[in-house]
This record gives sequence, structure tokens and C-alpha cells, in this order.
Amino acid sequence: MNSLKQLWVSIAATVVLLVVCCGFYPLVVYAVSQLAFPRQANGSLLNGPDGKPLASALLGQNFNGEKYFNPRPSAAGAAGYDATSSGGSNLGPTSQKLADAVKQRVIDYRKANGLSDSTLVPADAVTASGSGLDPHISVKNALLQTPRIARIRGLNEEALKQLVKDHTQRPDWHVFGDASVNIVTLNLALDGNIK
Repeated sequence: MNSLKQLWVSIAATVVLLVVCCGFYPLVVYAVSQLAFPRQANGSLLNGPDGKPLASALLGQNFNGEKYFNPRPSAAGAAGYDATSSGGSNLGPTSQKLADAVKQRVIDYRKANGLSDSTLVPADAVTASGSGLDPHISVKNALLQTPRIARIRGLNEEALKQLVKDHTQRPDWHVFGDASVNIVTLNLALDGNIK
């Protein structure tokens, strides 16, 4: 009799926890997020002039070409920036493969941006983020790319620097981390797809 009672208590506890944890709690979290943070809760989507989603402000994209601000290198997927393969290269600081890749990226970055061999290249320009999907670059990285993009697009360099400033995000609570530039919003604004 005691075992049967324990079985019924266990079944009742399981049903109650199922309703609370798999029903009530997710609904409350969903409702609060939709009311308090609807943009973030729905993926921080960026819509084009036609109202259709173009990208997420939270996921980097591989903008290739001289006329775009280049993002950080990415190890997510074969071509990089594959959201289904998020992750780093897992190469450590003693890896010769990583050292060789960084050296080559420094050479390529300087050449692409018309920089001298003595110009210091920001670390984020030649190293991938842990997720491989980081949409941010440092302000210095963006400013070093500005003259190239202004020249290729025929834009005023000061106006382009202002656009970089407009897409610069301050550190969290103005204390944690460094200011960074969201490469996705910046490049979409550069093409006139968003403001």
C-alpha cells in the first residue's frame, strides 16, 4: 500500500512539474520578453526599405569586397559565418598554424587598406572570435578601413567616419569592455538598406 501511495505522489509531482516547467514558466518568459524587449526577443532583425528582414544585428556576416568594412575572421563553417557551425578554431597560442594564419592576415590587411609595414593592426582584424559569429569590430579597425572605402565608393572620408561613429556601440553600462562597431548595421547603412 505504501508503494502505491508513493507511486501516485510521484506521478502527481511529475504532472505538476511538467505543467509548471514546460507550460507556465515558458509562457511567462515569452510574454515578458515580448512586452519588455520585443525587438531582442525576436532576433534583433534588421529590416530593409521594403520591410523584409535583411539580417540580425547579433550575427556577423562575411562582407567581402573592397567597398565594405571587413568583419573579423571567422572559423564558423568552411566559408566562415555559418550560424549552423558556430565555434572557434580551437587553435591555441602555441599553434604554428594559428601563428602562420595571423601573420598572413596581417600582411593581407595592410595591403588591402594601403597601410605601411609598421602600422599596428588591431587584433580583432586578424583573429576570430570564440563563436565565429561576432558582428563587432574595434573602432580602430573600422577607422583604418575608412580611407579605402571612402576612396572606392567616392565618399567624403569625414562623412564616412561619422557613419562609423553612428554605428559605434558604447561599453555595457559605459564601464565593461570597449566601444565597438557593429559591422552588419554599418555595411547595410553604407549600402543604403537601413539608417
